[in-house]
Amino acid sequence: MGKYFGTDGVRARANEGLTLEMSIKIGQYLGWYYGKEKHAKILIGKDTRLSGDMFELGLAAGATSTGAQVYLLGVCPTPAISYLVLKERFDCGIMVSASHNPCRSKELCAQYVGRVVDFIEKENY
Repeated sequence: MGKYFGTDGVRARANEGLTLEMSIKIGQYLGWYYGKEKHAKILIGKDTRLSGDMFELGLAAGATSTGAQVYLLGVCPTPAISYLVLKERFDCGIMVSASHNPCRSKELCAQYVGRVVDFIEKENY
């Protein structure tokens, strides 16, 4: 999985390098990681690309399967996730976006995850 993670997220083409199964696993890992001492509180936002719904719901399914409380913000600008994670004290925020990339691209940017991304990448979670 190492080839998918960038400096702050997962980057690949939707349904080619980045799949629904991967988003579920990432959601499970984030729910587990932030839920070690309590139920994790996770916020998910997305852009308007068609694959956003699939990845948003995959992340949510994975995280809730670990007991996390997941809040779907829906379509929003990327900075809204960073702002709300701090303001509302979420454990983690995820933005499903491709921003400046072609329509078939997608990335999952995990806000305030730090070493979680490194661990998933190294362990091939």
